[in-house]
Amino acid sequence: MDMSEPQVIRQHLIDPEICIRCNTCEATCPVAAITHDSRNYVVDADKCNLCMACVPPCPTGSIDNWRNMPRALAYTVEAQLGWDNLPDELSAEQLAAAGAAAVPADAPAVSTAPAGPGEGERFNSAQYGATLPPWSAAHAYTNLYGPKAPEKFITATVAGNVRVTEVGTDYDTHHVVLDFGHLPFPVLEGQSIGVIPPGTDAQGRPHHARQYSIASPRNGERPGYNNLSLTIKRVLEDHQGQPVRGVASNYMCDLQVGDKVQVIGPFGASFLMPNHPRSNIVMICTGTGSAPMRAMTEWRRRLRQSGKFEGGKLMLFFGARTPEELPYFGPLQNLPKDFIDIHFAFSRQPGAPKRYVQDLIRERAADLAPLLADPDTCFFVCGLKAMEEGVVLALRDVAQQAGLSWDSVGPALRQGGRLHLETY
Repeated sequence: MDMSEPQVIRQHLIDPEICIRCNTCEATCPVAAITHDSRNYVVDADKCNLCMACVPPCPTGSIDNWRNMPRALAYTVEAQLGWDNLPDELSAEQLAAAGAAAVPADAPAVSTAPAGPGEGERFNSAQYGATLPPWSAAHAYTNLYGPKAPEKFITATVAGNVRVTEVGTDYDTHHVVLDFGHLPFPVLEGQSIGVIPPGTDAQGRPHHARQYSIASPRNGERPGYNNLSLTIKRVLEDHQGQPVRGVASNYMCDLQVGDKVQVIGPFGASFLMPNHPRSNIVMICTGTGSAPMRAMTEWRRRLRQSGKFEGGKLMLFFGARTPEELPYFGPLQNLPKDFIDIHFAFSRQPGAPKRYVQDLIRERAADLAPLLADPDTCFFVCGLKAMEEGVVLALRDVAQQAGLSWDSVGPALRQGGRLHLETY
């Protein structure tokens, strides 16, 4: 053994009691060190290079946990997947018994993994996603009601539950309105909440929180009331098409007016719309990824109605399998054309070729290139993880076609809080 190598590493772990399983960490990790099952999100010590890319975007702070561990005894992925809570830090005596010395508090973290991806590896779209909010975004309140203690939950009352996809199709999506009464629950467009489904899982443990993006603007689904709305698809099959009944989605879609719901949050301090009135907003989404886009669009629409607001450009690229499966399809078509520039992409429409949001982005290259170069333009991407790479590659193609250097534009989008990726 090389005695120059530290015997103890600073192992990166995720707290399963706080984690809301939002997938932000896994989507952000540039070395694929984070994985998950139906229970936990975990970090593979053999892959993690301690780059810290996953820490700032985490909405709850569950990702920011570390343990001094003898290198040979580092917690495996399999062990972490079985946790209900984090293990205690090993004492100096326990480390000594394992033949290792404690790591000083000010010592640099040590990784067991290689530095990261090299040349020729797959395009990493996550590296361009911003972890900072737009410079003009309003201040976001987060973690007002936490997941660790039941007494810190907040109880909301269901004020509305309406289906927003065509009845008779398999794609059952609901618009659920929650009212918080007199309890403070301030939110901004782009934030999310956690919902605690009642009951227990197959092992008798309470269900963990499920995260849902807020679909209403900062002054509520109904202005002047302390409420918000969510866009929720009823989950009846997994990503492989196998039958499965989503615990939280079916619970939420079946709620009746007057029912009570346990909520934690709010979460999110970077995926926030700019407040600068002349800023441009480009929204790219699929399915229920439309929730934050609806919130941003509705806030701009209400400001416009006041007659005292001159906003920048709004563009929406919205993808679904068919028009019948697209949430809010009717209301979107009724928005004024001089207010928002909307483009739909349908991948399973009978008699028509498959079209995806990245195809629309390339078709509108002439309009998007100036926006990529404009520091007052923000891009928001929300939907299935599978869309993320294609969208960022399409933006790269738009930039290069216009003679812009993606090596400059891409990092500038991230550093300026201008390109936000929220995929799952």
